[in-house]
Amino acid sequence: MNKCAVILAGGEGKRMKSDIPKPMNEVLSKPMLRWVIDAVRAAGVNDICVVTGYKKEITEEYLSSLPFPVETVYQSERLGTGHAVMMAEEFLRRKAGDVVILCGDAPFMDADTIRDAYKQHDADDCSATVISAMLDDPTGYGRIVRNADDTLKSIVEHKEADEKTLKIKEVNSGGYWFDTKDLLSVLNSITANNSAKEYYLPDALDLLLKADKKVGAFTAKSADTVLGANDPQQLEELNQIAIKKGY
Repeated sequence: MNKCAVILAGGEGKRMKSDIPKPMNEVLSKPMLRWVIDAVRAAGVNDICVVTGYKKEITEEYLSSLPFPVETVYQSERLGTGHAVMMAEEFLRRKAGDVVILCGDAPFMDADTIRDAYKQHDADDCSATVISAMLDDPTGYGRIVRNADDTLKSIVEHKEADEKTLKIKEVNSGGYWFDTKDLLSVLNSITANNSAKEYYLPDALDLLLKADKKVGAFTAKSADTVLGANDPQQLEELNQIAIKKGY
């Protein structure tokens, strides 16, 4: 089956106190974005599109220096993850099969997780599969809400969650596998009808469920897959984790 990847890398990261795009900040002297690209390629996916945004020329210059091709598209306004994927619509329309969508600032999303999530996605014949993880402290993350039979019911953003949902420790990593055709069938139906006025990619899963499509959730073995950095202290913590665990 044909596979491609869309990596979201348009964030500014104002709290990082650096004058570069957030995913270009380094863990062990390598941009977080490169960690994600390397994981995708190690998982056997070489057809990659990076969605740029803040100071796109920095990201584009770096990508052009790589010894393999990476396409880019530009998100001029940062209006959420769903909106970012909309910018890659033309790329997706040229593809068949399945697409993995990942955050460019989650450096520990590893090849095994990407590969194993795809195996489940393919074996269960799903339209979409979200990659989840279990966190002791899930504050700030979208929660995975499952039905009684353990299938996916919904993903609820932290800021939209009620008290019961906030107690859920299984969270959205921000990584997904989609059947590309099915994703395109709902992508432009995502709305910004939420408190942040943003287009959330998880809403695509709700739209697929409403269309009676099968949506799964794959739980990563390591909680590190969801880790990112919003400020210099968290970036330093990522560097220490990478050293300690030998990433």
